[in-house]
Amino acid sequence: MNIEIQDKQHLIKLKKKFFRKISELILKEEKKNLNFELSFLLVDNQEIQKLNLTYRNIDKATDVLAFPMLEECDIFPSVDNLLGDIVISIEKAIFQAEEYGHSIEKEIAMLVIHGLLHLLKYDHIEYSDEEKMKEKERYYLEKVIKILNL
Repeated sequence: MNIEIQDKQHLIKLKKKFFRKISELILKEEKKNLNFELSFLLVDNQEIQKLNLTYRNIDKATDVLAFPMLEECDIFPSVDNLLGDIVISIEKAIFQAEEYGHSIEKEIAMLVIHGLLHLLKYDHIEYSDEEKMKEKERYYLEKVIKILNL
């Protein structure tokens, strides 16, 4: 398993094992191969707003963006271990943690879970899909809280 973290913010520091433990838990539970590549980009609101505008045509900051790399493709079967990229606005996560009254680590864990589920093709466009995704998020958050003592 290869997890890359590019940290472009200076508000908090998180260890790579934080991201690794959450990722391993979800991929094992989802019965996915742990031989994958996954990257996290930690940014501020200004940076995520630029990405949101570029890739979603929405000109505002968001908390998390996910860019899946796994596609059904017979042409490049050797790249099926590229799971994707998750971008998290730490600035937005800090604001949301304060707003919801829980720790920054718990908020970031929730965003990691949300992003990973998107990489695994879960979505929340349709109501039924949204309910299924929320259920998965609650399930994994409960497990992550125990594992990481959040």
